[in-house]
Amino acid sequence: MKHLHHDFRRGMLDRRGFLGSTSFSLGSIALSALIQQEKAVSAESPLIDPTQPQRSRPSHFPAKAKNVVVIFCAGACSQLETYDYKPELARQDGQTFAEGPAVTFQGPSGNLAKPQYDFRPRGESGKMVSEMIPHLGELVDDIAFVHSLTSKSNTHGPAENFLSTGFTLDGFPSIGAWITYALGAENQNLPAFVAIPDPRGVPQASVNNWGPGFLPAFFQGTPFNSSQPIRNLHSPKSVTKGADIAAKNLLKQMNREHLNQNPLDAQLAARIASYELAARMQLSVPEISDLGTETAETLTLYGADSPNETKAAFAKNCILARRLIEQGVRFVQVFNGAYASGGKLNWDGHQSLRDQYDIHGEILDQPAAALFKDLKQRGLLEETLVVWCTEFGRMPMFQKGAKGRDHNPAGFTAWLGGAGVKSGVSYGATDEIGFKAVENVLSVHDLN
Repeated sequence: MKHLHHDFRRGMLDRRGFLGSTSFSLGSIALSALIQQEKAVSAESPLIDPTQPQRSRPSHFPAKAKNVVVIFCAGACSQLETYDYKPELARQDGQTFAEGPAVTFQGPSGNLAKPQYDFRPRGESGKMVSEMIPHLGELVDDIAFVHSLTSKSNTHGPAENFLSTGFTLDGFPSIGAWITYALGAENQNLPAFVAIPDPRGVPQASVNNWGPGFLPAFFQGTPFNSSQPIRNLHSPKSVTKGADIAAKNLLKQMNREHLNQNPLDAQLAARIASYELAARMQLSVPEISDLGTETAETLTLYGADSPNETKAAFAKNCILARRLIEQGVRFVQVFNGAYASGGKLNWDGHQSLRDQYDIHGEILDQPAAALFKDLKQRGLLEETLVVWCTEFGRMPMFQKGAKGRDHNPAGFTAWLGGAGVKSGVSYGATDEIGFKAVENVLSVHDLN
């Protein structure tokens, strides 16, 4: 009995035996935690049918917005010449900014420079808006301003990445890709996510703004605009319509038979779904891109009949955005401004801001305001969130030896309107000269 008692105690107290026995318990705890974590992730992840990846999916919570339109002013549109009214900056015009940086992104700083446009009160709210954008100024009672945004980069490409993906580095999904991945779309004959590049070219970060990152490629944005339709959409002229239809039907049959033989291959199912959407787009995209059905009144509202060819082209892009929303496209990204060009093709006003903004303001103002008004008058604004944004702001001083402002990620403006937005309000603020956000400071992550 003594010997047995001694062995029992030794077995219980032996360090090797203790660790050996508890390792099974710890392993069980870890496995249980992993299983619970996996269940939580699967509960939060959307259930996507690989044969119908674009099919509409419910949100976690009831939402007022069903669609999103983003008007993205590429090149960093100055908050000081648009929506962030700073009378103190006008009073300090020409003075040295002693507390400011001696050197900014492109070189030495000059003196403080007043806003290059006059501001005046708009709407019932009396919101002060620049005279550069009188049509957009008419919207103040229907939108909410955010004046305290900050970015992590003062370089256009990484800052565009940050605005569109939440990361300055390449390789992450764009916000439109995330939304369509989660929610799908109501229209199965058009892409769920469309990016509409500016008629002057693509933005600095290019496809990163509408890329899928590590999500399936199906959820990337489809880029096209009113003047540059989707490439390779039509059959070669040498192929007759009958032959084209017969070939598509045969391919569909072969794909389905191959899928039946490999029913668990989700990638194959998704690829087939992508090809079938492309086939349907051969009919739907030319139809939605045909603005010939728009009335003369609508064309005039947007400025699509303007003698300014760039403005007219951008106006047609805005009409295309409305038509896409009408047809149930989930996310539409409208770009105003192209790649880095010394401010000639976008809002990057380093050298001669006023001269360049006179050009860019005319292109943006009427068409963008008309898009918002048209969505409202057609009853689409009740279910559509409209966002106006840019990658960062601009400095309150001119660059030394120039009449333009350098990059400023420390404080800039965006606005939102439509579904779920409290209208006629302003949130956050920059300091008295518009140098940095000081009240209710927000990151781009908060905006997204």
